[in-house]
Amino acid sequence: MNTALVELRDVTRSFPGPPEVQALKAVNLKADAGDYISIVGPSGSGKSTMLNLLGLLDRPSVGEYRLAGSLTGDLTDDERAAVRARFIGFVFQAFHLMPRRSVLDNVLMPMLYSGVPRREREARARDALKRVGLGHRIEFFPNSLSGGERQRVAIARAVVSGPKLLLADEPTGNLDQTTSGEVMELFEELNDDGLTLIVITHDPVVARRARRSIRIADGRLSEL
Repeated sequence: MNTALVELRDVTRSFPGPPEVQALKAVNLKADAGDYISIVGPSGSGKSTMLNLLGLLDRPSVGEYRLAGSLTGDLTDDERAAVRARFIGFVFQAFHLMPRRSVLDNVLMPMLYSGVPRREREARARDALKRVGLGHRIEFFPNSLSGGERQRVAIARAVVSGPKLLLADEPTGNLDQTTSGEVMELFEELNDDGLTLIVITHDPVVARRARRSIRIADGRLSEL
């Protein structure tokens, strides 16, 4: 029996009040290696809380989170940061690129923390940028790029260290329909190569592209 890559067991995340708010309520979720899952729901449904838990940016109030079979609840903050750096890539709606650094420097940055040997870093960054169609833009700065190009840089940065899990938070939220489709095609190519992909979105069109779609509403999950 294969171990799930991601497993939430009866996870509740509460925030103190008054009144206390339960952002997630007894959530169970399994994702196997190579899965492509969308989590879709409106604003305030618990999507951001779910992303923070899956990305080890937050901890459950109740329940457990296993990553590749290992419990994460007892990890120190430094240990969680180390697991994130090696294991998880993030793509956000707002790109979060460093405006005063070149495209190449932006993609090099996560490898400072993920254990990639120094001699390999530039070649890997260049390969990642070629993979997303931006090999000709490596010396450009983010502000000179289109929104779609900036998101491609963010994807290259997210995958350059070889993560097992890619978490995308509203990755098409700042893009037009055509560019959104191109970015989603890129995600799907990465998934076809074996990367586990969880996309959090409010857009049903984006959600339907996933192999599994899960709705979140009022902190509870239901498979669609």
